Amino acid sequence: MSIYDQQQLLASVHPFSLLKAGVIETLSGSMDIAYYPKESVLISKSIGSDYLYIIIKGIVHEYLDDELHNVYNESDSFDANALIYSDIKSHFVVQEDLICYLLPKEIFLNLIQDHQAFKDFYMKDFIAKHQSLKEHELQNDLTPFMMAKVSDIYLHVKCLVPKSTSIYTALQEMQDLRAKAIIVQDNEDYGIVTDSDLRQRLLLAQLPLSTKVKDIASFPLICIAKSDFLFNALLMFLKHDIKRMAVLENGEIVGILEQLDLLSHFANHSHLIAVQVQKASSIQDLQKIQKNQLYLVESLQARGVKTRYISKLVSELNAKIYTKVYQLSVPLELQNKAALILMGSEGRQEQILHTDQDNALIIDDDTKAEIFEPFMLTFSSHLQDLGFPPCPGNIMVSNTFWRRNKRHYKEQVDIWVDTLNSASLQELSIFSDALYICGNENLLNEVKTYLHQRFIGREDILAHLAKSALSFETPLSLFSNFVTNNSSYKNEIDLKKGGIFAIVHGIRTLCLEYNITNTNTILRIKELNNKNIIDKNFATELVEAFDTLLSMRLKAMLKHPNDYERANFIDPSKLEKYERDLLKDAFKVVNSFKKFLSFHFHLNVVT
Repeated sequence: MSIYDQQQLLASVHPFSLLKAGVIETLSGSMDIAYYPKESVLISKSIGSDYLYIIIKGIVHEYLDDELHNVYNESDSFDANALIYSDIKSHFVVQEDLICYLLPKEIFLNLIQDHQAFKDFYMKDFIAKHQSLKEHELQNDLTPFMMAKVSDIYLHVKCLVPKSTSIYTALQEMQDLRAKAIIVQDNEDYGIVTDSDLRQRLLLAQLPLSTKVKDIASFPLICIAKSDFLFNALLMFLKHDIKRMAVLENGEIVGILEQLDLLSHFANHSHLIAVQVQKASSIQDLQKIQKNQLYLVESLQARGVKTRYISKLVSELNAKIYTKVYQLSVPLELQNKAALILMGSEGRQEQILHTDQDNALIIDDDTKAEIFEPFMLTFSSHLQDLGFPPCPGNIMVSNTFWRRNKRHYKEQVDIWVDTLNSASLQELSIFSDALYICGNENLLNEVKTYLHQRFIGREDILAHLAKSALSFETPLSLFSNFVTNNSSYKNEIDLKKGGIFAIVHGIRTLCLEYNITNTNTILRIKELNNKNIIDKNFATELVEAFDTLLSMRLKAMLKHPNDYERANFIDPSKLEKYERDLLKDAFKVVNSFKKFLSFHFHLNVVT
């Protein structure tokens, strides 16, 4: 191998990739290349360690108390801890003939002393190391997509006028500035006048040009900070179904962001999907649109977008699809007499690819619930046509249990709270994630408020709810080895039961206790931190661990898009080393969270 090849390989190995080219050039002259046959013992308590090993070719197994702890492949390095702390706990055995670089201990320790970024990787805390590993994974893709800010894109000039300005004067100023819209200021509030407002509210209404511009403006004006991320702007465009928004800097409007400029920057067609949904006039139209969503998710995942951001985007798109199906299924005069809600992962805005339906309908008390039956049967059928299969537990609007009047939901809440059987606890957990989609939002708000009031002083049922978070073992042994599945998918890990469920359910229960109404798990964690229930460091660890588990699950989903059960499992032996490290750290946080729940809810005394 040439010196150039050595330098190229070294520069590709994290954290050596953090070093400058000159340092890597010097290092390449200080390393030897060694060969070790299969079954050679490289490091053990009796042999000691004098080098950092960097694998060129071959496989090395690390054993801790005779149990396989880690597998190292090409471009992996080991054992830094032995060199830094002079404490050898493992032994390393060559599994497949090994060719590797040997970096002397003295030079490695000098690197740690002289280069802070290099030192940080080996000696920092969980959160910082987690972020570093993720940044390394995504460094080629993340920056151009996720790190772009509103300040990085072209902003159109603002045309700002007082509320008392005449339409004629405002139009003159708009013309002079060549602006795309008129911003109307009413004290501290802002509105906007667009081309459609001028057509519908001025020309078609035959108003005189002397009319005050405020009379045809739309309030409130949606705004975003100039320092915010463009991805968040994209979510806002989707959520509010608008074509432009104002950009703020230090509280002042500095320009207008147009949706077309944003779309040309991202070029991922997500807003195009939303527009197509809005224009759809039949289920057949929606079926054609649905095919684009898988491509969108694959594209975003390949470009390094965090899974939680993908799920937010997909949730906004799915909300538009549910709304359109509801509008196509329910007569107009009934649509606002009920609230369509989503539950489960859809309700938490954590679903990415379609799973089974988890939805319900809350009907106002002045309308007979039976009226909605044929329309909800049609609604569920349409969703099935769009790739949302029926829920195995029948948690759907087609089931009368999940289609009832507001007062009957309150009565059901009483039953759930006063009953400690497993069925009631499960249904209560499901409803706690309810998210409004369309119809009359006040109906859900009233029932959710009633639900949270019923938990005041009910430590008994909270403890029983929290205990469910401990139902499944974390697939990590005492010595941080993966414990794989021995049933349906042998030698694989169940990500949902092993970690995701514990975080989701434990956080949900804490939010019921502290009257936090958010349904998204990460937003719930942040609110718990704001209330000082979970400290900032642990909250950040939980967010990172949860994001890691969701990311791993997304990769499995993309491999098995039509097999929902299979998508929960992953084979750790097929992961890269950095992925195994991330996953182990995530499971360690899950175990810490379980201990927190046990202490917080006194679960050791719950029977």
